[in-house]
Amino acid sequence: MTRPARRIRETVSAPAAVAVVYVAVMFLSTMDSTIVNVALPTIGRSFAVPSTAVDSVSIAYLVSLAVFVPASGWLGDRFGGKRTLLTAITVFTIASALCGTASSLGQLVLFRVMQGVGGGLLTSVGMAMLMRAYPPRQRVRVSALITLATGVAPAVGPVLGGLLVTEQSWRAVFSVNVPIGVAALVFGAVFLRRDDQHRPGEFDTAGFLLAAAGLGLVMYGVSVGPRDGWASPGVLASVAAGAVLLVVLVVLELRRNAPLVDVRLLLHRLFGNATAIMAIESVTFLGTLYTISLYFQDGRGMSALESGLSTFPEALGVIAGSQLGSRWLYRRLGPRRHLMAGIAGTSLFIAVLGLLGTGTNLWALRLVLFGMGLAVGQVFVAGQAVAFADISAADSGRASTLFNVGRRLGGALGVAVATTVLVLAGAPDGDHTAASAYHLAFFVAAAFNLLGLLSARALRPGDASNTISVPHKKKKGNHAVLEPSLGDRRLGPEQGA
Repeated sequence: MTRPARRIRETVSAPAAVAVVYVAVMFLSTMDSTIVNVALPTIGRSFAVPSTAVDSVSIAYLVSLAVFVPASGWLGDRFGGKRTLLTAITVFTIASALCGTASSLGQLVLFRVMQGVGGGLLTSVGMAMLMRAYPPRQRVRVSALITLATGVAPAVGPVLGGLLVTEQSWRAVFSVNVPIGVAALVFGAVFLRRDDQHRPGEFDTAGFLLAAAGLGLVMYGVSVGPRDGWASPGVLASVAAGAVLLVVLVVLELRRNAPLVDVRLLLHRLFGNATAIMAIESVTFLGTLYTISLYFQDGRGMSALESGLSTFPEALGVIAGSQLGSRWLYRRLGPRRHLMAGIAGTSLFIAVLGLLGTGTNLWALRLVLFGMGLAVGQVFVAGQAVAFADISAADSGRASTLFNVGRRLGGALGVAVATTVLVLAGAPDGDHTAASAYHLAFFVAAAFNLLGLLSARALRPGDASNTISVPHKKKKGNHAVLEPSLGDRRLGPEQGA
């Protein structure tokens, strides 16, 4: 590397480079699901296929994600985080470009599967790199950055998707990923440092096949269940077979010294409870966003773009909440009380949505959505920090895999549960535009979210204290000045475990 190139590279610290690349690609991957949903009706008309067929565009992506996430941790450890992450970004970006050029539904589904391969790899590998790059006391602030992707992207998707479909075409929904993906790839190639490769052992082929098949079948069943009916033979067979394979996977992996899916990590009190909280919050959060979108469009006659704009205050709430939590609340309340406050606040605001009628002023609804985002931001910030508080650098890859499996399955289950409640609570002909159906869906989401309090209460008051950054005073002459604690200073990756 030439001296000018080295100087340019040194302008960005190694941890900051990981954070920039990870947040960018996570934003793309998370937004992809909601932005494509807006375009599905237009895609169906373009290819002259029914809505039941065009759903395969979304289902293919979700199933592909579920299949390849289990291998991501091992690949990152074996080939190095930088190499694996850049490869995943390349695959995702190329697949996005191909989706925008698809000439048939079959081609589009195939390219979506390819997108899922890249998306499944980059989420876990990038998170493991991030947790290795920052010491525990800095991870709360890092979690606030991650929340910008996981909390804001789902709300941005419908707005951007509506604009692109209206002003351009459905192809632009996929093509918009390309310039961002290329920018992330170039930035990562220049500024990411080559990290140490770990020794994950031989590839666990049996574990991968069981995890891929089990998670793929469960994700497929959860995705098509609301459409085909939960009692349909195909859905029952898919979910049952997937569940059996996952049980076999757990039994097999517990007997291995170097398992691909290290379920033993869930026995770690902090990681296990925080992962459960994040999975439950994902069910609630994405299920509520889906329900409120349908409410605005079916219940109040808004366009997809108008619905997205009315939902957007939630994203602003997440941004504000993540900053409030990371800078002030987490340190003052402690992880346990911070999580409990966030979970209770989320359920409270969602329950308020269930009390509002179709004639409620839109600005009142937007204010409630802002409050929901504010509370969700607390859970996301604290949950991610607590989950990895006592996870070693060597275990970060496998821990990130389990953490992301919970989030991905939770998001798909949230949409499935919301759809099922709306259909069951609708009119006899299946129309779920009745106000009572939306009310029930919101109440179910609020009640389900309270399950997270059980995991939060299982934490002890002093847990994850290594993630709390507390300024201390240092005397200088006759004056006392505040100096950051050791955990607030920039540490190298080797000190961050």
